[in-house]
Amino acid sequence: MATIFYTASSVDGFIADPGNSLSWLLTRDVDPSGPMGFQALQPRIGASVMGATTWQWLLDHDEVGALGEARTFVLSHRAFDLVDGITFTSADDEAALREVHAGVVAAAEGRDVWLVGGGDLVGQFADLGLVDELWVQYAPVALGGGAPLLPRRLELRLEEVERNRDFAVARWSVLNSATLTR
Repeated sequence: MATIFYTASSVDGFIADPGNSLSWLLTRDVDPSGPMGFQALQPRIGASVMGATTWQWLLDHDEVGALGEARTFVLSHRAFDLVDGITFTSADDEAALREVHAGVVAAAEGRDVWLVGGGDLVGQFADLGLVDELWVQYAPVALGGGAPLLPRRLELRLEEVERNRDFAVARWSVLNSATLTR
């Protein structure tokens, strides 16, 4: 069981443009069953977690179905309409965020947890040592600004690099302080 941030990024490190749009990403050629494609990850996912902005984007673009059957948690202080299979919660401090992560892990029932985004939410989990891997699909575009992939310093070890049509894809293990001292 691992907690994985699986996402796409521009080559200059943004997961959304300054207008919070993914239009730059959706026109790119990728093989979902290719190297590090979503079809390789999806069967491993037991639960997913995301922030309110990511959830709102999925709602606005009728993409909620892309989450699959896994139990989904949305961290937000905003009010959303209730949706079957979606748990809305909030976490205002480290203890609450750890509690949310423990609940997501329990809901995953031994399978992986997918951190859908955004980068700041993933960074909060990473700050607590709760992220195991990053899988990033780099699109052939530079955005020059927007929502950063991870607005934190994070030490990583490269595990795998592949090409999936238009994308350079990479998988990293997150190194914690114990790993760094080896």
